[in-house]
Amino acid sequence: MSAHASATPHTNEKKIRPAAVAGAFYPADPHTLSGMLSQMLDKVPEPDATSQTLALIAPHAGYVYSGPVAAHAYRALQGKKFHRVVVIAPSHFEAFDYTSIYDGGGYATPLGTLTIDQKFCAALTKADTSIHLSPHGHASSPQGGEHAIEVQLPWLQHVLGDFLLVPIVMGNHSYAASRALGMALADLCADGKTLIVASSDLSHYHPYDEARRMDQQALSAVVAWDYFSLARNTTNRHWEACGAAPIVATMIASERLGATEAQLLNYANSGDTAGTRDRVVGYGSALLVRAKSSQSAQPYSLSNDDQSTLLNLARGAVETAVREDRALEPPAALSPALQEERGAFTTLHKNGHLRGCIGFTAPTKSLAGTVRDTALLAALRDPRFPHVKTEELAEIDYEISVLSPLRRVLDPEKIEVGVHGLLIKQGDKEGLLLPQVPLEWKWDRETFLAQTCHKAGLPLDAWKDPATDIFAFRAVVFRENLSH
Repeated sequence: MSAHASATPHTNEKKIRPAAVAGAFYPADPHTLSGMLSQMLDKVPEPDATSQTLALIAPHAGYVYSGPVAAHAYRALQGKKFHRVVVIAPSHFEAFDYTSIYDGGGYATPLGTLTIDQKFCAALTKADTSIHLSPHGHASSPQGGEHAIEVQLPWLQHVLGDFLLVPIVMGNHSYAASRALGMALADLCADGKTLIVASSDLSHYHPYDEARRMDQQALSAVVAWDYFSLARNTTNRHWEACGAAPIVATMIASERLGATEAQLLNYANSGDTAGTRDRVVGYGSALLVRAKSSQSAQPYSLSNDDQSTLLNLARGAVETAVREDRALEPPAALSPALQEERGAFTTLHKNGHLRGCIGFTAPTKSLAGTVRDTALLAALRDPRFPHVKTEELAEIDYEISVLSPLRRVLDPEKIEVGVHGLLIKQGDKEGLLLPQVPLEWKWDRETFLAQTCHKAGLPLDAWKDPATDIFAFRAVVFRENLSH
């Protein structure tokens, strides 16, 4: 337990967190503030009301920058009522290694003071040792006052009226911390009276076009409900979202509460709203909903020409590296499908036996770039095998698996052998098997699950453990003609 947090939950009902950024991020005068919010909301079209909103994602920059995007999320709440609202935010100024729930009695804004649901907050702290009552992340620091919760509150007050508040700041941005918070919230929010808000901006201070590309990666993961890739790829900085951990926690909670779909409402960056385009910040708004009817995504496919191009690229990359000790650049002219960012695995076989297999589960670069890099890694960096030698090249054939996004399996009975690949994670252990593997070994579903656990270094029955997450994906799999 951190030295900053007390072992026994304790709140001070009289302690009110004052508005720290009123007059800077948004107007301090209540009439001016209400007028500004109304103007932005009035510019948003009437939302689709056919789905039940369980949570939302909204940006937290100054209103002149992010307000037009946030308005799309809050417009969808008008006319709705919630008993409590949980707002989850990242910490911008203080470093601490836990999830902090404010230990006071209220949060003040120019529109009034919101009462904190102290009973709910105390129950959250009992759900997991990573969650504490604390002033850290909430109180102003020498660097400034945390804004990521505060800027959401006038919006909520304006569209919802009165509600109880649960203000949460995450100091630990790991997947484990997000999972712990999400699971705890799901258990406590089953009454259907709670809204969860994830507070997050997207990329920070990149040129306009680069920012749009990075932001599309993060938002695509949200829409695909691939929160595991969002957690992993914002942690290692492939993507950027300062509130990725709050988004992941919110998606985990919403999923267990019945959310089936993420609806992206609006995207813009500061270059679109109120700033220059040389160094921009990205903003997105989305709803997490229980949809009455979800449209099935069209199956992903690749043309024969694209498949041939990727197989030739994989072979060419390995042979160039082994024979000439240099990297092979992907062809300059590529189809749009090969320029699209996708996760993929490249598998090498030699005389019918595995000779290497490495891949990237998340779309961090173009499909052509991913195949080139994974082919090289499979040939030269797979720790199970020695480096491929020149004399082996003619005996090796290549198989490529292009992956869909990952999605958590809610019911293992829905796993289809030969259709789904699996990634199983528990704590810091994880293992992945491609969908073709159980077919090759003639496994049934339970054996497939058990063997994926084994790959992760877990007991064979670990897939039944509530602490284990099972993620499924599909793959387009194609292989060289073995008579090459």
